[in-house]
Amino acid sequence: MNEKTLTPPRSVRKERSYRSFNGYGIVAAVLLLIAFGTAAIVQRWTPLPVSVLLIVVALVLVPGLYMLQPNEGIILTLFGEYQGTDRSEGLRWTNPLQSGQKISLRARNLNTPALKVNDKRGNPVEIGAAVVWRVHDTAQAVFEIDDYNKFVAIQAEAAIRHLATLYAYDSGDDLPTEETTLRAGLDTVADALKAELNQRFASAGVEVLDAKLTHLAYAPEIAQVMLRRQQAVAIVSARHQIVAGAVGMVEAALRGLSERNLVVLDDERKASMVSNLLVVLCSDRETQPVVNTGTLYT
Repeated sequence: MNEKTLTPPRSVRKERSYRSFNGYGIVAAVLLLIAFGTAAIVQRWTPLPVSVLLIVVALVLVPGLYMLQPNEGIILTLFGEYQGTDRSEGLRWTNPLQSGQKISLRARNLNTPALKVNDKRGNPVEIGAAVVWRVHDTAQAVFEIDDYNKFVAIQAEAAIRHLATLYAYDSGDDLPTEETTLRAGLDTVADALKAELNQRFASAGVEVLDAKLTHLAYAPEIAQVMLRRQQAVAIVSARHQIVAGAVGMVEAALRGLSERNLVVLDDERKASMVSNLLVVLCSDRETQPVVNTGTLYT
């Protein structure tokens, strides 16, 4: 019976803090060593090898100096082994044998281009987003990912494409009225995009501060058709409101005539009056009045 070899889980390297030394004190020490060594050589205060050694020690200390700006860190390694990340500001000093890689901790903007994808209903749409992100774990960003800038750009595009397939562009007859859409539920969609981006960026030590859709439109090949559909929906909705208002006005007119006993109408005349009033109230164009000079029934 063959035994199956199990691969142990790979440990994820996390950032750890590194305590460096104040660089201004080291600079003062270097200047003093060089000045004393030079004076010792000139004045012969000490043997020549000792004076030269003082100058050499001062020069050896110089490569350990580095400067950090606000919201900037440096990853320090010693012969390939991770020692820690220093986030202290100003002039700092560490072991000259260590190598450092500076990394920005500031917030950055990623503006994705307009991507053509299919929404939940299969309609081709164009969608783009702006993502505000920053590095929060320098060790993961440098040691777990080959290039975290490219990683963020590619994963952001993948997340936007996946997000578009979860929502329809706009509501329709085949969708429940309470269902979230890309056009009507921008805040909900933005929260979902931010959550998915944080999940995708977790392995790179990157966090998303904000994510919003910046471009949303139907693809050009169906844009005109969908525009006519939206216009038809708007016209139907407007007509519905006009008819509902006209019916209310006709009902109020008949009730007023009946309560005041101004005119007594039979059912046929009421139907004719209702028809005429609805034509006047619901027509797109101005109606031409006709003056009846005869009786009510001629």
